[in-house]
Amino acid sequence: MNLVYADEQGQLFDHPDWTGLGRGGDIVIELMEDELIPLPEGATLVGLPGTRPIGISPSGKMEMLPGSYQAVGALLPQGYTRLAIPGYVKADRTAVLPLFGYTAVVWKDGGFYVAAEQCDDPERWNPLNCDRGELNVKVEELLAKYPDNRLYKHLSNCALGYECLTASNTFLQRWEGAVPVSYSCNAGCFGCISEQPEDSAFPAPQTRMNFKPTVDELVEIMMEHLKQPQSIISFGQGCEGEPSTQAKIIVEAMKRVRQQTNLGYININTNAGLTDFMRAIVDAGLDLMRVSTISALDDHYNAYYKPRAYTLKNVEKSLRYAVDKGVYTSINYLIFPGVTDREEEMEAMIDFVRRTGLRLIQMRNLNIDPESYLNLIPKAQGEIYGMKQMLQIFREELPDVVIGSYTHVPPAELTRPR
Repeated sequence: MNLVYADEQGQLFDHPDWTGLGRGGDIVIELMEDELIPLPEGATLVGLPGTRPIGISPSGKMEMLPGSYQAVGALLPQGYTRLAIPGYVKADRTAVLPLFGYTAVVWKDGGFYVAAEQCDDPERWNPLNCDRGELNVKVEELLAKYPDNRLYKHLSNCALGYECLTASNTFLQRWEGAVPVSYSCNAGCFGCISEQPEDSAFPAPQTRMNFKPTVDELVEIMMEHLKQPQSIISFGQGCEGEPSTQAKIIVEAMKRVRQQTNLGYININTNAGLTDFMRAIVDAGLDLMRVSTISALDDHYNAYYKPRAYTLKNVEKSLRYAVDKGVYTSINYLIFPGVTDREEEMEAMIDFVRRTGLRLIQMRNLNIDPESYLNLIPKAQGEIYGMKQMLQIFREELPDVVIGSYTHVPPAELTRPR
């Protein structure tokens, strides 16, 4: 397993005499053969600016690679869960890495391998399956059809500028599409990708929407997308705040749409902290609900999300209410090697899943600067099991819960009656 590294110009190399390593949190670890898979299609290799690669040298010692080189990580497509972050140290401890989910990568058997496990079918979320030429045509068609719809204009930048696949699906009218609705949020997430304080060390990679859409604008997008039985339209995107803060227009739009069609599924991606608003959205006919969380431990959750006037208990109440009403529920579980696989984290999350009755855990690689995150959250209290064993434990302890990576249409027997 050769160490992979990059020079200052970003050219990639592998070192035949050095063994590549990974990290679980702040602990440098050796990578096992059963933790490695070939670099998936749609993955991207990137240099980690301001870092130095760590490997096992020919002398058998764990050392920094001499020279002006930087560590390399892989950014995985949806469907893959990382098992280790790259092995590196920061040359400048004050520097922060851009908000991406870096995965350990090595060179072996003539190709790049990553420390990851496939948890879902990556086909629908492979960037290579989004034809940019077709997308441009579809964007122009819908912008021309709805020239006054500000949401379509906003989503056109998300699709063409940020290459957001959910926004792209809205124009391609397939699979899961986006209908952002909120410019405000009831949390101050440390790793928010759409809004950061002016003095933040993290530049937000996206720009948050800055207007309140009308019910008509929502309905137009929803009706265009919900033309197939398997279509999903989703409130709650990376370019917006918390969608349930706009519960009034969501409820009205859902009611109007369901008066016209029973096709497809209406989903919300939410922190579920505003329990009363979530109940109203559920009662209006919600089909799917995905709740974002980083932990089922209050101190860890609060340190990252900085919730405003809600707690994890509110989140749990929202999930329980949705389940009782027949909504197919999941969590968007933001995972990080060396943290999610801690003993206390696993125990708390397994209990949380059992109490709420949710059906699907979407394992999503947390996009964050590792050092900043580790400095923010509580220290480990018990054993750290490793990500591969963590996944195995979840499957054994929660046999009726699907371990996946993204939102799915539920099985027919679990579909909410309309």
